[in-house]
Amino acid sequence: MARKSPYPAELRRRAVAMVAEVRSEYDTEFAAITAVAGKLGIGSAETLRKWVRQSEIDAGTRSGVSTVEAEEIRQLKRKVAELERANEILKAASSYFAKELAFKL
Repeated sequence: MARKSPYPAELRRRAVAMVAEVRSEYDTEFAAITAVAGKLGIGSAETLRKWVRQSEIDAGTRSGVSTVEAEEIRQLKRKVAELERANEILKAASSYFAKELAFKL
């Protein structure tokens, strides 16, 4: 499970918006990302680059798994794991009772 980000969601949104605003002032997008990351005290420009990419995916301008879809996938995986555990318990109980029934016959 991924750890909680030390950066608040509002900082993330503002940082991504700032990159979009200042992009035209720099030769490359990464140069703009590096400048914004430095101004906002974000530890790594790569962190901000990932936020920008995820924002593009969520907006539909880039292909990939959106934040909403990723959360749904995580929830479904948890549910599948829970159901598999329950199924194993039921199999074990069924086997136990079948042996008990066969022993009594």
